[in-house]
Amino acid sequence: MRIVQVPNGSFLENTWIVIDETAAECAVIDPGEEAGLILHKVGESGARATAIWLTHAHVDHVIGVPRVAAETGAPVFLHPADRPLYDAAPQQAEAFGLHLDPLPAPRGEWAHGDVARVGNLTFTVRHVPGHSPGHIALVGHGVVFGGDVLFAHSIGRTDLPGGDFATLRASIEREFLSLPDDTIVHSGHGPDTTIGEERRGNPFLTGSTGAFRFS
Repeated sequence: MRIVQVPNGSFLENTWIVIDETAAECAVIDPGEEAGLILHKVGESGARATAIWLTHAHVDHVIGVPRVAAETGAPVFLHPADRPLYDAAPQQAEAFGLHLDPLPAPRGEWAHGDVARVGNLTFTVRHVPGHSPGHIALVGHGVVFGGDVLFAHSIGRTDLPGGDFATLRASIEREFLSLPDDTIVHSGHGPDTTIGEERRGNPFLTGSTGAFRFS
């Protein structure tokens, strides 16, 4: 397995390319604003993109979907609870002064417990609402692709449509803090971290912000 991080766009969003080098196949996670850069990185990998995996449908994580899907033919996977956000992506983009045509319809729907496959690599789908209703994380091979749930010493915002702080808190406790401490967290923005580092030092998890504390 090889993982390529592609920070991109005005949102500084992380697109991730997960590559099975033996099978020469890859999945593109959350294609952001710079679709051309993302496609270039896919080309550099020497792998064929066989899937587009979306952790959620906020515009910074889906704005590259039309071009990446059109040029690779890869099917889009999304949790159905985020379909309203996905369908409203052009309106989301307009709010930031960007133009986005309607997105291609997803060809697969995530459900909690599903297994996502690329080549011979498998990841378990975990439903982690709170940042958005249909947010998911992908767990496997010692890593979690967590989208905008958990960051290095921070957590996802909950003031956007569909966000809910208590729901996010429960998602992190149930689906992230149950993972081993050495699990690497590949987030939707910013640097990598680990579950252990966040358990020990994330102020939102330790209670030093006054927000909450997990036992």
